[in-house]
Amino acid sequence: MKHTLLLVALLPLAGFLVNGLLGNRLGRRFVSIVGCGLPLAAFALTVKAALDLAAGGWAPLVETAWTWAAIGKDTFAIAFWFDRLTMVMALIVTGVGTAIHVYSIGYMHADRSYARFFAYLNLFLFFMLLLVLGRSLLVLFVGWEGVGLASYLLIGFWFDDEANAKAGKKAFIVNRIGDAGFLLGMFVLWSTLGTLDMDAINAAFMAPVLPAVSASLVGILLFIGATGKSAQIPLHVWLPDAMAGPTPVSALIHAA
Repeated sequence: MKHTLLLVALLPLAGFLVNGLLGNRLGRRFVSIVGCGLPLAAFALTVKAALDLAAGGWAPLVETAWTWAAIGKDTFAIAFWFDRLTMVMALIVTGVGTAIHVYSIGYMHADRSYARFFAYLNLFLFFMLLLVLGRSLLVLFVGWEGVGLASYLLIGFWFDDEANAKAGKKAFIVNRIGDAGFLLGMFVLWSTLGTLDMDAINAAFMAPVLPAVSASLVGILLFIGATGKSAQIPLHVWLPDAMAGPTPVSALIHAA
């Protein structure tokens, strides 16, 4: 299948759209089937991609979906990269993510916003997969920001309680502080190397002549983003409030 990796990412997005638009009309059984079935299908396709990777001698699989933008001679593509590290992470995201979705059927069965919950959960999975599968830091960053958005929506899921709404906003704001560092790291790499493709960045730093940029500086800037997203000191303050969301949300955040 030519666009396996694209389908892996798009299946949870389809679940978000279908349940978000039609879930309340078509009932909880429909929501459960779509909300859990599409992540399960994404997991099956990830297993297929893993088998293809092994059959090809572990040479990375690359898929370019489309060109996002072209500026002069530079192009920015929505492309996916699947190597052994990506395989492990994608299997965890789709496998553990599907298990959390299935658990949510029982946990959220009495909630009046059942369809909205599964729509948000599918959206979280979509952005996690963009983050894991993206070939470039640009695609990764879209997933990175999307995970922050989905976290905000899910932590503040019961927004009629003011404390929950504030917890969601706190997570969103603190993560933006970390993301500023991540963006600066991307800018430094682009201005020096002229690319954001991670395989090209790795090749540049493994070449005999190193780029005229400090790898430590880039690493620290990118790590600031990771500090916010994974709630490490000093950007850890949002995590205790994340418990305000439904329990499956906390499980998915920690899986992320």
